[in-house]
Amino acid sequence: MWHDKKQGLARRLTPAVRMGLSIAVATGLYGISFGALAVAAGLSVAQAMALSLLMFTGGSQFAFIGVIAGGGAASAAVGAATLLGVRNAVYGMQMQRLLAPRGRWRWCMAQLTIDESAATALAQQAPDEQRRGFWTAGVGVFVLWNAFTLLGALLGDALGDPRRFGLDGAAVAAFLGLLWPRLQAREPIVLALACGLVTALAIPLVPPGLPILLAAAVGAAWGWLRPAPPAAGEGHPS
Repeated sequence: MWHDKKQGLARRLTPAVRMGLSIAVATGLYGISFGALAVAAGLSVAQAMALSLLMFTGGSQFAFIGVIAGGGAASAAVGAATLLGVRNAVYGMQMQRLLAPRGRWRWCMAQLTIDESAATALAQQAPDEQRRGFWTAGVGVFVLWNAFTLLGALLGDALGDPRRFGLDGAAVAAFLGLLWPRLQAREPIVLALACGLVTALAIPLVPPGLPILLAAAVGAAWGWLRPAPPAAGEGHPS
């Protein structure tokens, strides 16, 4: 009997499920940082939780509190978060084509479409495994991210004045931590330096929160204007 239960568990814990669970735990734990940084930026525990429950995209959430912590207006914070969240719309189109959800499941899938759930689904070959990977990672990250956001917000709120511990600058540090692993090739490094230069030049000239929007505009223009890579099998002109 025990052997049968073990075999049944092994069948349910497919590679996609195991991948989704591991990603959910690793990503969810990072929510504790967001919760602490959110209250350090001046948000209440309820406001931090609302961001994790409703916005639910880590990069956009860190961008939002980074602008708020820097003294920017709420409109600038929303603008920065929105620009970073556009990628989820692209993921959504991929997931719609890949998983073809119907009815109310489309709304659930839209909320759970993030980097981790999309990557887990796209890493699978079989359609059933793609679905298992998406839902395991999406639901897992959602539950753990919000649970640890609450824990981090409560702990951060208990610390009192964030400047005593240097937390007033921690949102920027956390966002740089998200960016750093992506700087593995020449183009992203050059783009990051260009955006950083634009931000540095804009800080003394425009209100807080607008420099990051200008940097995002530089990134968007870069992607729009740079030449497309040659198609497979297409040689370079002589």
